[in-house]
Amino acid sequence: MSIDTHAGHTRVLIAGGSSGMGLALAESLLAEGAEVVIVGRSQARLDAARRRLPDGGRLRAIAADITDEDAVAALCERSGPLDHIVTTAADIAGAYQLLPALDLAAVRRVVDSKLVGPLLLAKHGAPVLAPAGSITFTSGIAAYRPAPRGAAVAAVNGALASLAAALAVELGPIRVNVVSPGWVDTPIWAAVAGDAKDATLGAMAKRLPVGRIGTPGDVADAIRFLMGNGYVTGTVLHVEGGHRLA
Repeated sequence: MSIDTHAGHTRVLIAGGSSGMGLALAESLLAEGAEVVIVGRSQARLDAARRRLPDGGRLRAIAADITDEDAVAALCERSGPLDHIVTTAADIAGAYQLLPALDLAAVRRVVDSKLVGPLLLAKHGAPVLAPAGSITFTSGIAAYRPAPRGAAVAAVNGALASLAAALAVELGPIRVNVVSPGWVDTPIWAAVAGDAKDATLGAMAKRLPVGRIGTPGDVADAIRFLMGNGYVTGTVLHVEGGHRLA
């Protein structure tokens, strides 16, 4: 589905665009002719992403922390008019712990990166979005199939559905949606599973009805649907290979 909303290039800001799902989305959008701004905290990862992505004068990379309101306000001012805002950013390192060992600082990083950051992007991004534009948040399967050690991530992912619904009402006609991935092979798994990454993902692949783990491209395709369909708002789109069933 084309995401063009007006004559000329579609303009998309992707927080978390330097790796994983955000990087895959940036790559597909650039291939279609969009103008893309990728945002991340690490200048080194942004530089690496720029080397990988096609440019053609349509790619910008901006280092910013979306948990810092002043930084988000400056980011949205610097980005200029936009058609879509997407955030795939997440800082979940250290958050997967049983309750007695749960580190509050790690919980706050999850809340800040996955809930406060998206809220700030909506607050400061809505004024520069086109009326037919959209905002897409990224939650995850932990909200719908919670497991031991996952309370903090499950809670934040679940909250994003309510946030999107409320903002869809408040910001309309700008559309606000959530994509909820299942297990996707991205760099974040190195922090979650360490050396057990391959075995962990392989075991889940055998459980899923589709017989495989997701790819960043699977999620990018889903986000592109949410961006391009002007009649979808306040919705959670599950992209999880049937994980809620298995």
